[in-house]
Amino acid sequence: MNAESEKRKVVLTCAQPTGRLHLGNYLGAVKNWVEMADKHECYFGVVDMHAITIPYVPAELRKNVYDCVAQYMACGLDPDKCNLFLQSSIIGHAELAWILGCACPIGQLERMTQYKDKAAKHKDALNSGLLYYPVLMAADILIYNADIVPVGEDQKQHIELTRDLAQKFNSRYSETFVLPEPYIPKSGARIMSLQSPDSKMSKSDPNKNGTLYITDEPDVLRKKIMSAVTDSGGEVRYDETSKKGISNLMNIMSALSGKPLQAIEDEFAGKGYGDFKRAVADTAVEALAPVREKYIEISSDKRLLEEALKRGGQAAQKRAFKTMSKVRRKVGFMDFD
Repeated sequence: MNAESEKRKVVLTCAQPTGRLHLGNYLGAVKNWVEMADKHECYFGVVDMHAITIPYVPAELRKNVYDCVAQYMACGLDPDKCNLFLQSSIIGHAELAWILGCACPIGQLERMTQYKDKAAKHKDALNSGLLYYPVLMAADILIYNADIVPVGEDQKQHIELTRDLAQKFNSRYSETFVLPEPYIPKSGARIMSLQSPDSKMSKSDPNKNGTLYITDEPDVLRKKIMSAVTDSGGEVRYDETSKKGISNLMNIMSALSGKPLQAIEDEFAGKGYGDFKRAVADTAVEALAPVREKYIEISSDKRLLEEALKRGGQAAQKRAFKTMSKVRRKVGFMDFD
């Protein structure tokens, strides 16, 4: 495959507008998206339709959409290089989800790991959307005929379902959908909680000191890092089995500074955890300062955010219409225009 055809691969990834991005989101996902936008045709969606499967406040949803886009742009996603779009503003997602759902056995959805997890967490608000949302996710991907889908390890099952539904459709109606390939970054993808280094850093962590947000003020970043869980030893050494807390801090420092883990070990040989944590905090503050400053600037300009979504939405809609025109004809739906 030549370089030009490689550049034209279609990349699609989406995220719910559910609050602030944390360091794991930034290092494991968004930084990779920024690099992809320089090489491929990229579509980055804010999936507000997925966000209504659990109890929510409409006004907060709208606010979170603006905030999500502002954070993406602050992290380096340039609307001139990629297509930022809002799922609910694109015609076709829900229609394709219905068509795909009619080919999806309900047992396959009931076996989805994330459905089981969410059903356990939201027993008082269990709805069919929680069960059906993997089909909508498949539609989000297939409507753009994406070649590459950047995802976390926990989303691999959803990509498998997407590929399965695409194959079923192609087999029944003729070749229509590309079978998307998941892209799971090899490094920087698993940033763990500062307070529970056995668990990934998460927005839902009940201990807020365990999560570093990209918009945290410098003093907050320093306080969280200085209070990070370590171990009873005093040696700065990478060992994910016996020194999980220190290893996590080393991963953070390495990802933000570009220093190899061995170089970090060498730098802090003979030094204590206090010195090391202060250095990690300095690195985090310095690396995230430009992101936070840009976020503050962008988030105050609602018109700029709306223009970015409008422009990206136009490109997304054009591609979605092209796919849905084929899909509707193949399944037997009629258009009279």
